[in-house]
Amino acid sequence: MDPIAVIDFETTGITPGSHCRATEIGVVILEGGRIFDRYQSLMNAGVPVPPFVQGLTGITNAMLREAPPVERVMAEAADFIGDLPLMAHNAAFDQKFWDFELARIGRTRRQAFACSLLLARRLLPEAPNHKLGTLNSWARLPDTGKAHRALADAEMAANLTLHLAERLRQRHGVNDITHRLFCSLQKVPAAKIPEALRRHCAG
Repeated sequence: MDPIAVIDFETTGITPGSHCRATEIGVVILEGGRIFDRYQSLMNAGVPVPPFVQGLTGITNAMLREAPPVERVMAEAADFIGDLPLMAHNAAFDQKFWDFELARIGRTRRQAFACSLLLARRLLPEAPNHKLGTLNSWARLPDTGKAHRALADAEMAANLTLHLAERLRQRHGVNDITHRLFCSLQKVPAAKIPEALRRHCAG
């Protein structure tokens, strides 16, 4: 499988903007079919964390006051990832914050995002639901720590990505597993996955 950077953000809300910012990022590099490297940091964007979010994540305003500035963390994370293709669970959410926070430091994303949520819906239709925690428990993947913390969630998504790659190998006989294939399959209806994989293997 191609090297992939799996990321997760914790944030103060749903939509990035002047009153909604990232509070933590976790990055897990997959290489050679295993977790190869990690990056994690809280980040201080000067935006208060609502009480509900504090209860969900455990990230408090006091913790963020001691955290490095968001600009430094985003620059470090972008340098850590480089040009590796990106993956996230519910990638539409993380992509919004990645693009927003990068733009604030004058940088632009160069690579595509794949989404392990969309892939799981297509490749694991028998799962009880496709929430990240549910999928990891159902597939008996490693316990990575507290949910709703960026590195723990990024590691869960990374382990799920490896599980999805193994499903493609074992059930569909696909050995050439690339980020481009992930991006392609997440757009295909579940019923047409076998046909799409036949075309992929033939081509």
